[in-house]
Parts: sequence; C-alpha cells; structure tokens
Amino acid sequence: MTKNGGPLTALWSRAYLLLTFTALFWAGNSIVGRAARDLVPPAALSFWRWTLALALLLPLAWPHLKRDGPALRANWPIVAVLGALAIGSFNILLYTGLQSTTALNSMLIQSAQPALILVVGALVMKDGTNVRQITGVLISLAGVLMIIGRGDPQMLIALRLNIGDAIIGVAVVLWALYSVLLRRRPPVHPLSFLAASIIVGIIVIAPVYAFELWSGKRIVAAPGSALAIAYVSVFPSFLAYLFFNRGVDLIGSAATGQYMNVMPLMGAGLAMLFLGETLHLFHIGGLALIVTGILVAGRPSQPAVQS
Repeated sequence: MTKNGGPLTALWSRAYLLLTFTALFWAGNSIVGRAARDLVPPAALSFWRWTLALALLLPLAWPHLKRDGPALRANWPIVAVLGALAIGSFNILLYTGLQSTTALNSMLIQSAQPALILVVGALVMKDGTNVRQITGVLISLAGVLMIIGRGDPQMLIALRLNIGDAIIGVAVVLWALYSVLLRRRPPVHPLSFLAASIIVGIIVIAPVYAFELWSGKRIVAAPGSALAIAYVSVFPSFLAYLFFNRGVDLIGSAATGQYMNVMPLMGAGLAMLFLGETLHLFHIGGLALIVTGILVAGRPSQPAVQS
C-alpha cells in the first residue's frame, strides 16, 4: 500500500487498533449468540456463519489455496483435526451454551484459556511446566469454578451446575487443545489455512444442522435473525481474522496473544451494556483469580485465534 493511501491505509498499519477491533468483534460473537438464541438455533447460526464467511474469504484466499494445495493435502489429517476443533466443535458448543447461560459468564469462562493452554500443552505435547505455572493454573481454575458455581461452593459440591456453563467449559477445553495442536499446522499462508479449516468445519457442522432441522428447529423469519447471521459472518469471522493476521505480521505472535486477552473484559462490558446482564461479586472475584493465575503462570508465546 502507498504511504498516503487514506484512512484505510492508516488503519492497516496500526496493529493495536486492528487488534482492538478484532477483540471487539470476537467479544460481540458471544453477545449476538446470546441475544439471538430464540431466533437462530445454534447449528444454524454456526452453519450459515461459516458458509457466508467462506464466500467472502474465497476471492482473497483462492490464489494462496492454489499454491498451497499440495501442502494442505499432504497434511490433511492435522488440517481436518484443527478445522473440526476450531470451526466445527467450538462454535456449536459456544452457541448451544449461550442458550442457557449469560454472555457475561461465557466471556469470563473463556478468559481462562491462557492457563488451560498451559495444561493441555503439558498433557498433549509434553511441554515442560514448573511450580509457578502449575500454581497459576490452579488459581485460574479456582476463578472459573467461582464463576460457574455463582460463588456458592454448595452448587459445585451438589453438581447443580448451569448446563450452559458446562457446555462452554467443554468448548474452552477444546479450544485449548486446538491452540496447542496449532503448532503442527502446515507452513502455508494464513488465508489458505483459514479457508481449508472453514471447509472442514462446515462439513462437521452440516450433519448437526441437518439433525437440528429434522428435530423441527428453524430460523425465525425476522430481521433480527438476518442481522445476527450477517454480524457473525462478516465481523468475527471475515474481518476479525484478516485484522488478526495483520496484527501478527506487524507486532509478532507473542505481543498479539497478550493483547487479545482484553477480549473477555470487552465482552463482559458489552454484555452489561447491550443485554442488561448484571455484574455480581462472584464475577469480580472469579475474574480477579483468573487474571492473577495468568500473570503467575505466564502467557503462552504462541497465540491461537478465537472463533
């Protein structure tokens, strides 16, 4: 781009502004998923989100896909696993969980991802850990349990958990697994990898969507349904990934990963602002424990993008 190309060129050169929009768009994904829960069923929202996002992405990704096709085919098992985890499983679980829990809870539970990535890295990739990291993980886990249990230990002891919180907890664990396995992705262009991942994700989502239709769950024909699908297709799917990749190009993966930890905080604010959700003391206490645990354990040096 030219140096004096106008506001779009200026935006494209400002990493933290791009990443702020990225975090805002990804936080908005949970807000919209919660707000549209009675209009668009979870699998339908996932299916149309990624189908439309792929249509927007393909014109940009096609030249890279043609060049990277042999590498993607040679590494199809890991591409399939990563696409199934990030695009297929995470989104359906997130939107399903938001049927019965708040966006605020969702965002705060997701804030434990850096600590969970350390755990999964140790279990799956045999990454070395130390006492400081283990202590940080335990502190963050205590924060997550405080949020899930609504500050009441009896809820955890009696296993009277909100099913939505539990489902999102599973989604976050799967995302941590994706984040760890991402280091095995083939060395292809980010747009090639994203397009291939979306194609795999759509294949995974399709039978779930078919079952959802068979069970009688349909998209409500209303303006809100169209707006919800349009938002999740364009902003957290298409634009956020472009902005994230550009941020990594400008400031590197480590700094990008650290900055993206603002996303759950943005999401919590949006949930209170737009959905009227209430911030309770157990939210504040849980978040404080999660953030403390992340600081004690240290952040992973390689970030994974949020879906």
